[in-house]
Amino acid sequence: MKPMTPQRRIQLIALPLALLGLAIGVLLMSFDPVMIARRSSTSSIARSSRGNDVPVPLMVSFTSDELATIRTLAPLPSPPEDPTNAVALLPRAAWLGQSLFFDPRLSSTGNIHCGTCHDPARWFVDLLPVAQTIGVGNRNTPTLLHTAHSRWFAWDGRADSLWSMSLLPIENESEMGGNRVAIVRLLANDLQLRAAYEAVFGQIPPIDASRRSGLNLPREARPVVDDPQDPMHVAWESMREASRDTVNRIYANVGKALAAYQSLLNDGGSTFDRFVEGLSEDGLTSTDPMTQGELMGLKLFIGKAGCIRCHSGPMFTDEEFHNIGVPPREGKVPRDPGRYRGVELLKRSPFHAAGFFSDGRESSRGIISESLVNSPENWGRFKTPSLRSVIKTPPYMHNGLFNTLDEVVRFYSTLEGAVQLDHHQETVLEPLHLTEDEIRDLVAFLGALHGPGPPDELMGPPRRPFGGVAATSSGDSNGAAASP
Repeated sequence: MKPMTPQRRIQLIALPLALLGLAIGVLLMSFDPVMIARRSSTSSIARSSRGNDVPVPLMVSFTSDELATIRTLAPLPSPPEDPTNAVALLPRAAWLGQSLFFDPRLSSTGNIHCGTCHDPARWFVDLLPVAQTIGVGNRNTPTLLHTAHSRWFAWDGRADSLWSMSLLPIENESEMGGNRVAIVRLLANDLQLRAAYEAVFGQIPPIDASRRSGLNLPREARPVVDDPQDPMHVAWESMREASRDTVNRIYANVGKALAAYQSLLNDGGSTFDRFVEGLSEDGLTSTDPMTQGELMGLKLFIGKAGCIRCHSGPMFTDEEFHNIGVPPREGKVPRDPGRYRGVELLKRSPFHAAGFFSDGRESSRGIISESLVNSPENWGRFKTPSLRSVIKTPPYMHNGLFNTLDEVVRFYSTLEGAVQLDHHQETVLEPLHLTEDEIRDLVAFLGALHGPGPPDELMGPPRRPFGGVAATSSGDSNGAAASP
């Protein structure tokens, strides 16, 4: 028998080590929170408890037309692809976005982050009538669950992508009060954030005004279009055009990373989703039936109450804008222009879907935004919100007027207090004249539209560092790159 050569010994040792490394890699991927969320988001019933697979007769009967309508409401598919965000599905981008979402350094005060208003413990809302952070807003905070399914964002549709919407609160003086130049400095100087950013988007240029290839950045700056004398705007205008373009590009990428994280947020599938999944072809049984009250509410929702006219499809929204006469909180004449102002803000934003920083300027989303025309009829119109998880996200309406779903349903039942300003008011809205039992049943059905919530791994900052890089600052204004 020939003695074993050194090369052969190395091969015999290296092969098991390689197989072990592969196995560990597969194991780590299987426990990666981003990958878990991606898999769970492919179906709205992914994390919800399943029925016992034994068909149970329904206590309420439905016609064939009603059954066909019911099946248009579930299941909720995966979010549609966003052609304007090339990194929307990248786990590394989601890691960066999750880190930034919970980082208070994005704010001017250092103690406010995206999760302050969009609190994971409160179904990604704040449970307040209107948002309150640095200042007090005038609109209710919408949930971020399933938000990646939306076509327009915010109550007035001022953003046409999730990533561009994610940028707006950061520089809003009443919300986070931050500025894009300070955020670029943060990314350049924090070793972990820099490593994560550059792994997704490429190198951040050195911050050095003396170098032609560097960024000449003041300590803080942002454009303030409505106030050219604002010190932040003056500082912004003092920068070289090339530096402003680079800062805007990095800032847009921050929004795209935030969107990659938010696209993972869903409620895991609702009672209603499980009911529809287990529904027999003839509609007489379900392996996961709802209660009699919930079924009666469903029948009202798609029938007499007519809720489905606006709250349609798996997201329970038509993605349109309506003026239903919701009275102001202060009881005076409405002053919120709604969609009318939203279109103005969208058209002038450099971050819209057809803009320079979009990854899909020629996409259908970009073309629609580019061709959008405003109209006086948009005044006072607000986006139809999704009803998924609605029982968990009070108060309700764009101004947070109603504290409970019972109050909301009663408003639609009587339209008491509704404000009609002029002939642009919605003409299809009429009092429903619901009975007490019908109000109770409709609320019961709305309560069946939520699931267990996102996985724990997404409910706070990432639990693992990025690529083993310590979460420390470089302390160097040039922001030397760290190895991912």
